[in-house]
Amino acid sequence: MSDTTFYVTTPIYYVNAEPHLGTAYTTIAADAIARYRRMTGHDVMFLTGLDEHGQKIAQAAEENGMEPQAWVDAVAPKFKDAWAMLGISNDDFIRTTEERHKRGVQAFWQELHDRGEIYQGSYEGWYCVPDETYWAEDDLAEGMCPQCGRAVEFVREDNWFFRLSAYQDRLLEFYDAREAEGRPFVQPETRRNEVMSFVKGGLRDLSISRTTFSWGVPLPFAPEHVTYVWIDALLNYITALGYGSDDHEKFDRFWPADYHFVGKDIIRFHCVIWPAMLMAAGIEPPQSVFAHGFLLTKGEKMSKSKGNAQTPASLVERFGVDAYRYYFLRDVQFGHDGSISLESMVQRYNGDLANDWGNLVSRLLNMTEKYLGGITPEPSSTDCETDADCTLRSLAGFLPEKYEAAMQRLDYCAALEAAWDVIKDANRYIENEAPWNLEKAGETARLETVLYNALEAVRIAALFTAPVMPNTSAEVWRRLGLGDISAVTDVVAEATWGRLPAGLTVTKGDALFPRIYEEA
Repeated sequence: MSDTTFYVTTPIYYVNAEPHLGTAYTTIAADAIARYRRMTGHDVMFLTGLDEHGQKIAQAAEENGMEPQAWVDAVAPKFKDAWAMLGISNDDFIRTTEERHKRGVQAFWQELHDRGEIYQGSYEGWYCVPDETYWAEDDLAEGMCPQCGRAVEFVREDNWFFRLSAYQDRLLEFYDAREAEGRPFVQPETRRNEVMSFVKGGLRDLSISRTTFSWGVPLPFAPEHVTYVWIDALLNYITALGYGSDDHEKFDRFWPADYHFVGKDIIRFHCVIWPAMLMAAGIEPPQSVFAHGFLLTKGEKMSKSKGNAQTPASLVERFGVDAYRYYFLRDVQFGHDGSISLESMVQRYNGDLANDWGNLVSRLLNMTEKYLGGITPEPSSTDCETDADCTLRSLAGFLPEKYEAAMQRLDYCAALEAAWDVIKDANRYIENEAPWNLEKAGETARLETVLYNALEAVRIAALFTAPVMPNTSAEVWRRLGLGDISAVTDVVAEATWGRLPAGLTVTKGDALFPRIYEEA
């Protein structure tokens, strides 16, 4: 990550199905780090989009009696609508059927052609249409695709090939160099070991074109060939920045990307083929590829073919957007497989959101209105009057550092846990200090100190829950009488204790997370 810019991407999603929990998971994770980096003052570029070419798309369009372009045009809005529903703050949305992308793909292959990095030959072997992936005979699992378990077909084609085999040693040196710099190219470590083993096992040259169908980007020097869909897709990360156009401003500003977020099933494309392609073109590879695990329901990966994929909309309707976002980043360790269920989602909602966070905000604002006329009191002139004051201030003081360290690791669970340490202690603080007893006893000064401290803890906690729960944090700040939380560009300075102004009018409002009582 540079000092001023931050570029994060999701994979571009294949338009063979509507968005499901898995695609939403990757996108929410990217959104959370993008939102946080905006709050740390970075110039952020957050890219997502759609992969719209390939044999599978052409076949799906034909089966539905449509032209391929009309087919993908009908599916694309479903992704845009889903991301809008989930509050995704992407800066760009690229489709591989856009002219800017086609132009960039052709410019890239012309560059590699001119450099002698590709050559014409013939391919004979196995191809999985659902995964759009080539497989050697010894890769197959009992004659089936080793990745999706479906049937493969034997293909003979005259293709163009990229000299991937020439980059084996250079890739290994590249991985080691990045490791020595303290920022591994492949993350997490388990995925790095897998990639290293694969490359050490030997690389074969890669077919980068197809001739048995025409739905794709033609090669500029051989227009009867269309670009292999996976290669076409990988190039979106630079074509979205203007690669191949006359305007290089975004490319110069944001490349190399800080993070490509991908599922662990596509790391070979992103961690082997993609950096080799960039090296061949004289372009610096991205800083890191982070491969997360699968979401599992009853021990199985979610997929359309298994019939266990769900759309985000049904869960959002029941739990709300922010609770949805919170659950998947709090309950699933990013980088590992994670089991999900409605039962655990209800438990997390009622425990963390309704009981801890929502209850804290409601009771605190209610007491501020009841005891102080809804006006924020003056802060105490003494830093810490009691051990309880010191503990609360200390936890809030350590929160920015702990949160930043967790986000550097993309450990969303730890980041949220650090915020919840403050939230839980604020609840304990209120219980132990008992403002209702202070009011009865007429201890006005102490009452004002306790309520100010709790309000300040809530203000700071809202800052660090905002990347994951932007709507809730914005609402908390509104109820505190503060400005637009999304305008914060120096979250560390903003989190300084005592920045909550006195004299603000607070608003109680409805429960942020009404408790769910029905069975999951």
